[in-house]
Amino acid sequence: MSSSDMADTAPRKGTGLAFTYVTTLFFAWGFATSLIDPLIAAVRRVFELNFLEAMLTTSAWFIAYGVASLPAAAILARLGFSRSILLALAVMVGGCLIVPLSQWFGYPVILVALFVIACGVTLLQVAANPLVAELGPRKSSHLRLTLSQAFNSLGTTIGPWLGSHVLLTGGVFAAGAVVTAATRGESLRSIDFAFLALGGFFALVAAFIFSARKQINASAPVTDPSGSNFLTAFRSPWAVFGCLAIFTYVGAEVTVGSLMTNFLASESILNQPLEEAGKLVAIYWGGAMVGRFIGTFLLRFIPAGWLLALCTIVAAALCLVVTQTGGTTAAYAALSIGLFNSIMFPTIFTLTLERSTAPSSATSGLLVFGIIGGAVLPLLAGHIADRSGDVLNPAFVVPLLGYAALTIFAIAAARTAPRSTAAGPVTGH
Repeated sequence: MSSSDMADTAPRKGTGLAFTYVTTLFFAWGFATSLIDPLIAAVRRVFELNFLEAMLTTSAWFIAYGVASLPAAAILARLGFSRSILLALAVMVGGCLIVPLSQWFGYPVILVALFVIACGVTLLQVAANPLVAELGPRKSSHLRLTLSQAFNSLGTTIGPWLGSHVLLTGGVFAAGAVVTAATRGESLRSIDFAFLALGGFFALVAAFIFSARKQINASAPVTDPSGSNFLTAFRSPWAVFGCLAIFTYVGAEVTVGSLMTNFLASESILNQPLEEAGKLVAIYWGGAMVGRFIGTFLLRFIPAGWLLALCTIVAAALCLVVTQTGGTTAAYAALSIGLFNSIMFPTIFTLTLERSTAPSSATSGLLVFGIIGGAVLPLLAGHIADRSGDVLNPAFVVPLLGYAALTIFAIAAARTAPRSTAAGPVTGH
């Protein structure tokens, strides 16, 4: 074995402990992101919005990835991993503090607050995803990132359940309630409470990361100044291909999650109160959590590209079932999509990093930019839902086409050797 091979297989000292610290961040942003699902149902009722207008909450969150990804790679290259993570968490706390202004200025304030929080999450992801991929042997990067994403899914599983309990009870959601100034005010206070509590949670995570900053710095890879601008990643066809794949995957996943509460509550599906339907969304995200733990095991034996292709094909088939059926059959099919979403993000991310000819920080920035798909595809689905008379089944054609397109990426990646074996290291560190 050559010295370079030994360097690739032997983990740096302290990487295991640093991996544990960084994985807490995945839980934090997963919890925050999944609160959008019950929030959509809440603002739709509180502010009397149609589906397209309510989906702007999702767009406000995910459009931040398109805006903040541009400076995020530069910030990471300048500040390093631990300081970039702490800055990201501070921005997220600041965004949570904006939400109470909605009592006076209404729905636009919530959109602004979500955008600010998501800007922090963007920087967090630009730093944390490649950091996890580098905290150990390159050949097991798929496994590590999938394991961290499993804890992200733990956050997305808990978020909708707690969020529905806080956001979809009392006020305008009380039995027999109508939208008045009093009931709207009570529901807005519930939204304020949810986000102030979230801000407190982010502050605790920041304190935890600050206490562990020396361990993170000691085991983190050296940031590459040449990757300070993710536009350099456009020189790599695989970086661009991966960005389009992330755009499509996140758009499909977020579309399903954003529709789920109202979809399950509709008369033609489960005909349940919004609070109960919102809590069931935890099954969708919980499936992703279970799938990521299963995927961590399967990736030891099955090449990542082929396992990704299997998951995209099954997810597309489940979306097809939703568009063609109703009742419990459609409900179970929709909820099951989460299980097959499970490995998609981490495998797309690492498959791209392995094949990209651009520096890892630039490639990571471009991949995180692709998350803006979560701002675009849900709006298209909301438009379809409004034109279908609030029947949500036809809107699932959007994720169906997305998963079908991802199958092309998966097969192409499976048939292309990574640069780590074909042309040397990926990252340029």
